[in-house]
Amino acid sequence: MDKKQITIKKSSGDLEPFSSRKLKDSLRNCEVSNNEIDSIISQVTPQLYDGISSEEVHNKVFPILKKYHEISASKYSLKRGIFELGPTGFPFERLIAALLVEKGYQTKVSVVLNGKCVTHEIDVLAEKDGNTYAIECKFHSDPRGVSNVKVPLYINSRFLDVQQQWNSDTLKTTHLKQGWLVTNTRFTIDAINYGKCIGLTLLSWDYPKNNGMKANIDAYGLYPITVLTTLTKKEKNQLIAKNIILVKELVKEPYHLKKMELSPGKINKILLEAGQLCRTKL
Repeated sequence: MDKKQITIKKSSGDLEPFSSRKLKDSLRNCEVSNNEIDSIISQVTPQLYDGISSEEVHNKVFPILKKYHEISASKYSLKRGIFELGPTGFPFERLIAALLVEKGYQTKVSVVLNGKCVTHEIDVLAEKDGNTYAIECKFHSDPRGVSNVKVPLYINSRFLDVQQQWNSDTLKTTHLKQGWLVTNTRFTIDAINYGKCIGLTLLSWDYPKNNGMKANIDAYGLYPITVLTTLTKKEKNQLIAKNIILVKELVKEPYHLKKMELSPGKINKILLEAGQLCRTKL
């Protein structure tokens, strides 16, 4: 297949050659066995055509993978699951706050702070070791969305306004040290270079390399409920409306499922999948 120069259209609109190796790595990261990976690729490869979108590739792989392992299928759908947290950015902010808690931070979501010039709403405020960090979350419902250099320029100007006011306030017990910018898609090269230059921490789906959002979510098992294969889209939206964002929250508070008038059998299936996903970390 690779020899035929089949190209894949990525969510960014760019074309890249189809790589069975990349697909194998992706499936291997979802804890799929080598024999199962070979079987999946042998079934999917004949269905590919030049210019196929990455979304279509996902749609062809997912149902086959689900037949082997629901948990692996849940992990494989992580990127799509984060997009489904929309349309508002609040669930995404909760996800990022939960990730920081796992890293030892104390967090607050949607905090209004005074700057020297104007007030600002900060998506996530995180504190650790006497320092405070102002985190802005740029959520995209469209996978083609990118954060160009204008975004960190704007975020940094807001941070500097808040920082000046915060650190001059003698009543504050921590130092406002740094601004962060988090997105569920990607940054342009200029945005990354600017962030490095001015000391703005950037986090995207796969940036920094091997330490991006996906790597961290997998490492801490912080999967959003939108990856669960046993929930319908309507049921996912009902839970998000109740501020249940993470799979582990559903495991701790299963009574939310009972209030949704689901059958005992379906509730058991949901909780079984959720429990297995929470216990399975890469």
